[in-house]
Amino acid sequence: MWLWREFSDLTLVSSPIHRMQNHFALFDLPLTFELDRTRLDTAYREVQSTVHPDKFVRANEAEKRVAMQWATQANEAYQTLKDPLKRATYLCQLNGVDLQTESNTSMPAAFLMQQMEWRDAFDEARHAGDTQAMFNLEKELQAAFKSQLNKVAAALNKTDFLEAGQEIRACLFLEKFLSDIADWDAP
Repeated sequence: MWLWREFSDLTLVSSPIHRMQNHFALFDLPLTFELDRTRLDTAYREVQSTVHPDKFVRANEAEKRVAMQWATQANEAYQTLKDPLKRATYLCQLNGVDLQTESNTSMPAAFLMQQMEWRDAFDEARHAGDTQAMFNLEKELQAAFKSQLNKVAAALNKTDFLEAGQEIRACLFLEKFLSDIADWDAP
């Protein structure tokens, strides 16, 4: 992996500045959805050991500020890349696809029908206080999420970022739904 140098005149004089074009480059990782988590973790620790603000306690204020900025960027990059859904979203964004998650809720009809069935099952289980039904629904949604994430990976592997975006939106729904189930208080 590339080497970091010391701070100089408010900027890092080293290859990381040139490499910080994206999160993958910061950690010297290939720009792909499939990711070696151990390699990511190792690279993150290496970057943090170099730029962590605690290493610059005796530095001037400008150098401390730059160290904090680098540490913040490294943390943000790590959090994005370690989560498959965030990583997929980031790859789409890097390739010019804005998922418009706040405004674009269009989904295929079959998925919308399945959503309605799951919501009905959730409401029935919740109102009946049926823990077993809720557990079964959670298992079904986890399997659906895993399957959907595989669709995201397949779309990204063939560099179809528009399709990947559609599949990511479905994953986001499933993730939210699983969160709703986790927040349910069983009687």
